[in-house]
Amino acid sequence: MKILKDTTKFGKFFSDSYFWKKLQKKVKKIGMKVTYAALLCYYVLKSPDVSRKDKAKIYGALGYFILPLDLIPDYVPMMGYTDDLSALLYCLHSIWKNITPEIERQAREQLYRWFGTINENEIVLLLPSDDEKTSE
Repeated sequence: MKILKDTTKFGKFFSDSYFWKKLQKKVKKIGMKVTYAALLCYYVLKSPDVSRKDKAKIYGALGYFILPLDLIPDYVPMMGYTDDLSALLYCLHSIWKNITPEIERQAREQLYRWFGTINENEIVLLLPSDDEKTSE
């Protein structure tokens, strides 16, 4: 799945307005895990301390996420967002050193606004432990 490892070419499809529009419209359908991954990427993107290389990765992953044409079409039941999640997780893994407690807080606050409660079991596996962050 080379396409998911090099999502930078999808950056041209990213826009703030379409990102928020898609998330707000699809949040219940895509679930907490995909939403949290997308929010983490978005808030890292908005951080002034992130390198251009990491921002390019994020633009690509978020561009792929909002693009309606995917490897697995979004409308496919139970599977439609697995490729989007894979692209977002690959991106998160490569940029996790940029995920600050403030960014995690922002993403969790938005999750809470949309879902009411946060299922820690669903989102805990998205981020490395503090030990893994420092060993990178």
